[in-house]
Amino acid sequence: MRARILSAAAVAAVLAMTQPGLAVADEADDPSTTVTFVVTSGALSLSVPAFASLGSGAPGTTISSPIGPCTVTDDRALLSASWTVTAAETDFAHGTQTIPASDATYTVGSVTTTGTITVTPTNVTLSNAAQTVLTGTAGVGDNTATWDPTVSVNVPASAVGGLYTGTLTQSVS
Repeated sequence: MRARILSAAAVAAVLAMTQPGLAVADEADDPSTTVTFVVTSGALSLSVPAFASLGSGAPGTTISSPIGPCTVTDDRALLSASWTVTAAETDFAHGTQTIPASDATYTVGSVTTTGTITVTPTNVTLSNAAQTVLTGTAGVGDNTATWDPTVSVNVPASAVGGLYTGTLTQSVS
């Protein structure tokens, strides 16, 4: 019996020296276990429609339509997250005819959120340069914001009939 007690004590001493994180509990102590885990984090992303048709209208009128839902997904799992969505528009072209981007507006409309995020929309007159259209602040954990912006184009009275195409580039950072 005495040999067993000495052997157990020797094993405990060797374990304590070779594995410092492994403590041998005294019989009088309440044993405890440190438990850890990692909360994973993802990315910040923006999804937008690939195509939108505003419809048609005569020269001198305004052509306007929602372009479809846009969604910011913030899976970074931060304590105080913020992000900014920008929009830039190329000039609208039909062959050699153009309607400048500045003849168009971007109206955010209502924004639906999930999680904890404070969202501030900004309606803009579009241009070739990126402009802030939505900001998210005070985000906690994962969150989303979804909106369906309306793009309106004031068609000049001098516009020539035909299909005009431009590219709306939205990004989040």
